[in-house]
Amino acid sequence: MAIIAAVIANLAIAVIKFAAAAITGSSAMISEGIHSLVDTGNGGLLLHGLKESSRPADADHPFGHGKALYFWTLVVAVSIFGIGGGMSLYEGISHIRHVAPETALGNPAANYIVLGIATIIEAWSLSVAIKEFRKVKGKAGGWDYIKSTKDPSTYTVVLEDTAALIGLLFAFLGVFFGHLLDNPYLDGVASIMIGLLLMAVAFILGFETKGLLLGEGVDAQTLADIRKRVESDPAVNKATDILTMYVGPEALLINLGVNFKNGVTAEQTYEAIRRIESDIRGEYPEATRVYIETESLPVRPLPG
Repeated sequence: MAIIAAVIANLAIAVIKFAAAAITGSSAMISEGIHSLVDTGNGGLLLHGLKESSRPADADHPFGHGKALYFWTLVVAVSIFGIGGGMSLYEGISHIRHVAPETALGNPAANYIVLGIATIIEAWSLSVAIKEFRKVKGKAGGWDYIKSTKDPSTYTVVLEDTAALIGLLFAFLGVFFGHLLDNPYLDGVASIMIGLLLMAVAFILGFETKGLLLGEGVDAQTLADIRKRVESDPAVNKATDILTMYVGPEALLINLGVNFKNGVTAEQTYEAIRRIESDIRGEYPEATRVYIETESLPVRPLPG
């Protein structure tokens, strides 16, 4: 819902921003138009990533397609950095280099009207995104949730819409103070600020997505809890290696090495494995695949 709301809002805003830029020639408005157009495309990429990640496993992808969402989120980050941030920087620098000091500034009324309309629409889109974000994060802090969640789509729209509102503020300040001080260079400065803002958002998004794409596991607390659950089984001597990896937002792979106690029969081992799997999946429903390897106790050399 948050992504669809953002796509609709950004498309409408992009049209009116480019219209205002054509009328006034404002560099900041051009940058804002580019920003909204990029955000519209990014929303489409996120929707595509969600659809791809929900595809079932097949012969070529035995663990499913969950990481497709991570790939497309990384593409979104690159798009924000290169297209949104890069073009805004270029537009701002180009405007500063080519504007003449004696340039007469036109009537900014169209810019103010568009910025006001865009702010209302962006605020609505952000309110929808924040509502969805609060629903999924629960009692966790916002930044803590962003660092721990395995579903980047839950916060990408929040980051984009927040950056959009801050970008609108930069554009307003550039237009307002440019006319107040009769300084045409400030419009280009606002465009540069918008570009740097987009690059910062892209860096955060890309950094958080990188770990997921490379194969991020559970946190230390969850890992300790899994070990405790395994070793609490009456047939288990100890758990050795516990390897975990998220292969999708709701798909966790767990590979366990388990030493069983001396005297445990094959049938008892089988029952213990079933108990361990049931316990782990009961507490962590995202653990779609749990593999348990039985390991022998180290052989002690005979005396002499």
